[in-house]
Amino acid sequence: MMTLDLSFYLFAIPAVLFAGMSKGGFGSAAAFAATPFLALILTPGQAVGLMLPLLMVMDVTAVKVFWRKWDLHVAGVLILGAIPGIVIGALLYGIADPSVFKLLIGIVAVGFVLWQLAKARRWIKPPKAELGTGAGLFWGAVTGFTSFISHAGGPPAAVYMLSKRMDKTTYQASSVLTFWAVNLMKVVPYGFVGIFSKETLIADLTLIPAAVVGVLCGAWMHHKVPERLFFGLAYVFLVLTGTKLIWEALAG
Repeated sequence: MMTLDLSFYLFAIPAVLFAGMSKGGFGSAAAFAATPFLALILTPGQAVGLMLPLLMVMDVTAVKVFWRKWDLHVAGVLILGAIPGIVIGALLYGIADPSVFKLLIGIVAVGFVLWQLAKARRWIKPPKAELGTGAGLFWGAVTGFTSFISHAGGPPAAVYMLSKRMDKTTYQASSVLTFWAVNLMKVVPYGFVGIFSKETLIADLTLIPAAVVGVLCGAWMHHKVPERLFFGLAYVFLVLTGTKLIWEALAG
């Protein structure tokens, strides 16, 4: 059972503020860092269940900003592909020990940093040719699965979208539409497997102001704080929390 006491809010408020800042000013790439941070004090289910409604609140603004600027075919392929990934995530959650999800969240956190490092070093390059619909459905399924377990579907979705060589606005708009839809699709399975609870929903209501303030701060920081500094701190944070979660899961 989740207790909404001072120690909870000392973790939850910074986590939600950080997610909002990422969504509001830095392309939302590091917003999922809130989930592994919360998983240090909550069960994996509580962590993802708490963050989903807040991420959806943050997404509403982004959808309005990028309305109809997306590539509907690209987003549609990823959304369709995400369905089986979400189903697999729900089935795994129903049968797996909570430590398995803690391990997966930790692996995704560290893996995300390694992915970004590999891109920066040009060890990973966009495919030379556009990926077809079949590949898009596959990467959509991976997106749905990683998004279900830790709200971290960005990298697998990027593999498909980067192959399309879209301009920056179309890419961002397609990403926004994809994850707006994926987050909506996760609501029913999250409820079905018991991820949502009375406590997580009450906590969400109290944390909405932090989500809004985080988005506004992110918009301000976009022009004031170097992107490299923001993401550098986020990556250090993700490695530390991800490693701790992996250690705890294996030790348990």
